[in-house]
Amino acid sequence: MTLGAPAFAVSVLDRHETELVEQALAAVNSNSPADAEILRGLIEELKATSSLLDRQRPLRRPTQLGGEPRNEQTLIDHLCTIDGLSGDLALPLKATLSRTYLITKINFLRGFVKATSVLVDVPGSARMTHDLREELAQSIYTLLAEELFLALLRKPDVTRRTKQRAADQLITVWDDAALEIDDFAPLLESAWHARNRINSAYGTLLGATETFRLVTEDCSPEVLEFFGRDGMSADESAAFEEFLFNMTSEELATLRRAMQQQHLSAASPAWAAEILGRQIEDLEHSHEIDPMALYRSFQRRQLAADFRLMSGAPGPRRTAEGYLMVYLLDQQ
Repeated sequence: MTLGAPAFAVSVLDRHETELVEQALAAVNSNSPADAEILRGLIEELKATSSLLDRQRPLRRPTQLGGEPRNEQTLIDHLCTIDGLSGDLALPLKATLSRTYLITKINFLRGFVKATSVLVDVPGSARMTHDLREELAQSIYTLLAEELFLALLRKPDVTRRTKQRAADQLITVWDDAALEIDDFAPLLESAWHARNRINSAYGTLLGATETFRLVTEDCSPEVLEFFGRDGMSADESAAFEEFLFNMTSEELATLRRAMQQQHLSAASPAWAAEILGRQIEDLEHSHEIDPMALYRSFQRRQLAADFRLMSGAPGPRRTAEGYLMVYLLDQQ
């Protein structure tokens, strides 16, 4: 592939992404031809995945198989009944291919971030890597939003009407690979974008510092108002604490007990890591975001919520993002 050729534009990347990738590929090619060759391979993989996705029937187009009609409504009805235990096997092929395309794009962008981050002596390379990291974050947030909608579909305490709206939104996203988080869930993007830029101070584990830092990182006022409103349930408050501290409610309870037993007035990240026996994710990484850490944070909290639901254990049955999304869907 020649530099500057529009071979990977069109349906694979938008105009800004295309220009950024071309610029990055040229810089890498000048400094490390071997790395550039690997990046070209990633471009071809992304093109092939996109081409396969483009050949699939639009999910809203009616069809029939085995005498059974299939249309938009039957798909929504199906999605509203999934329990999550079948994973992607319960989803239509185009949905699975759409998710595969998104994961391919994420790994494609991770490769470009890695290759450009070592170009320390190249003018403008730091800004280029920053922009690539932002594009990577947007793709990961889009995947996170899909995971969130799927999580809501398997929750028995979510109403049928809300599930129908979540299913309808998923179909829209799966049918258009060009859609990104800011196109259909800008409030979620705002929350994740801000959370990805702060570290938890822990301290007294009240969350005041973390909440203030969300404000300073331009988290949407609507998000903060939702989690600061009068009459918020105990589970919603607990889920927001999980979001602030990047921990499950069970882990926070463990830390609070340990603080009381050790007569500590404030906790530190190092102390928390020792008590919990696991590494504490640093979501703020050298003044650059680490969207992979945010993805792991969401999955940890989502797994804990699913476990509580199945076991009957106390604590929030959804993530903070889940409570927020149900509210937003119900406002439609």
